Amino acid sequence: MIFSAYILDVLTESIYPARITIEDGVFKEISPINMTDETKIDVEGLLVPGFIDSHIHIESSMITPAQFARIAVRHGTTAAVCDPHEIANVCGIEGIEFMIENSKEVPFNFYFTAPSCVPATAFETSGASLDASDIEYLLEKDEVVGLAEMMNFPGVIDGDEEVLRKLEIARNSGKPIDGHAPLVTGRDLDKYVAQHIVTDHECSNFHEALEKKQKGMKIMVRDGSSAKNMEALFDFSEKLNHLKKQDGFSIIPTEIIERRLHSPIFDFIVSDDKHPNDLIEGHLNKSIKKAANLGIDVIQAIEMVTINPATHFGLDGGAIVTGSKADFVIIDSLHDLNVLKTYIGGECVFDGENVLFDVGEVSVKNSINASRKSADDFEMFFDGDECEVNVIECFNGELLTQKATAKLKCKDGKVSSDIYQDVLKIAVVERYGGENVANGFIKGFNLKKGAIASSVAHDSHNIIVVGYDSEMMAEAVNAVIDNKGGIAVVSEDFSDSLSLPIAGLMSNEDAYVVSEKLDTLHRMTKALGCTLDAPFMTMAFMALLVIPSLKISDKGLFDGDAFEFIDVIRN
Repeated sequence: MIFSAYILDVLTESIYPARITIEDGVFKEISPINMTDETKIDVEGLLVPGFIDSHIHIESSMITPAQFARIAVRHGTTAAVCDPHEIANVCGIEGIEFMIENSKEVPFNFYFTAPSCVPATAFETSGASLDASDIEYLLEKDEVVGLAEMMNFPGVIDGDEEVLRKLEIARNSGKPIDGHAPLVTGRDLDKYVAQHIVTDHECSNFHEALEKKQKGMKIMVRDGSSAKNMEALFDFSEKLNHLKKQDGFSIIPTEIIERRLHSPIFDFIVSDDKHPNDLIEGHLNKSIKKAANLGIDVIQAIEMVTINPATHFGLDGGAIVTGSKADFVIIDSLHDLNVLKTYIGGECVFDGENVLFDVGEVSVKNSINASRKSADDFEMFFDGDECEVNVIECFNGELLTQKATAKLKCKDGKVSSDIYQDVLKIAVVERYGGENVANGFIKGFNLKKGAIASSVAHDSHNIIVVGYDSEMMAEAVNAVIDNKGGIAVVSEDFSDSLSLPIAGLMSNEDAYVVSEKLDTLHRMTKALGCTLDAPFMTMAFMALLVIPSLKISDKGLFDGDAFEFIDVIRN
């Protein structure tokens, strides 16, 4: 294939017309051409490298890797570096190998990282455990390009023997190690970085990102469905305030200040977790445009999803250069970033209207092993008229929570939730046969009645439920159990559910079918009073103990700062 087009060269940050030759899926020759009145450009639009999501959990899209590819190519994404630790926590090595094999069914560049923390902590029940020997086995696979996010940052800092062994194996493999160190700073961060952990996607403010960058880490800016950190990290007023505090600021020429202000300290834009209804609207193309609107140079934003991840992980692609795999996107302009066509290996996979490949169904064994529950399973008991409780306080668009307290009434020895204080019940039901149920209280959902439940609950994916009424909580959990995994919304007036039979995490359906059902459940949850943009994803992260400050597992209420369980009832 030979054609002429304007291309974006991310190596020189320039745009120029070129004659392009593609053979065997590779850019064989790229020759700049001089424009004259007679010169004909074959392609309307601009060729840019295919977009690469350098950190994503495909399972959070609730569709298989193959189905993910069908929606991603519509938005110009041609590659993804996937951390399959969601399915690994449920099914172990078998689950990871399922993801790899399913990804091979479609013309898309899937790469994987070896999950480093399965389970994420010892304070929860998971369906599997991966030790250092499992990590060594996975890192020997060609499809595995690094060690996935080291979430057990206390284990790194405290020198846990098994954690350090996994890190040593990764270093010896020559493959990079991804990090996960929310709010870790100072000497603790020094210890973390000393283990050659080279990226972080948990920065929630500019100063946190700057310290990690100064200590040698590469910063992933997360723009997901629940956690949206781009606005905080790209806050140039905050950056300017920091510069003003530096010694010698007053003698720095204005033009240097301006250049430093807009020079990125960020390396990648990533999704981390993306729901199907958001994927339908856009992927990295939407994040690039958002970054540009926040003041980042649009070409630098494109570099964060092309050449930067390709170079970091040693991927074939990321630039339109001779010898590279011919993965590219035709967009209408750098301003609008509308995807006109997507090519992978020189073959068109999205023609502007249709995706040009199909996906088959997969079959997996059921992974929900829990008995049906009753209302009593979701009661907390106290001998008195009133008690003070510890409360998880969650926030829209954030994974971090705060510790709160509330005084609650007790009736017939049972502690009641309080919609006037927005203090609801939350529980985690163990799904792997042990029948643990841990109860607590949460603030931030604003449900006025009913309950919502899901078998997507990071990272061990036990069944999590939030509700005002114990009867409704039991009904929602039982709907998830009956569906062999999924999401359920119930109230006195209506109920519905989304079945996720693949490890209790994914559907066989495509993104549009899953999104339509998820939208219905979102509308129902809003009708119950919920004010969160992504209630099911927010709920899922309430069980992720490695993100501060207060979370809950099937074993109890967990203080992520002290890294220990605490009592729900304070008196």
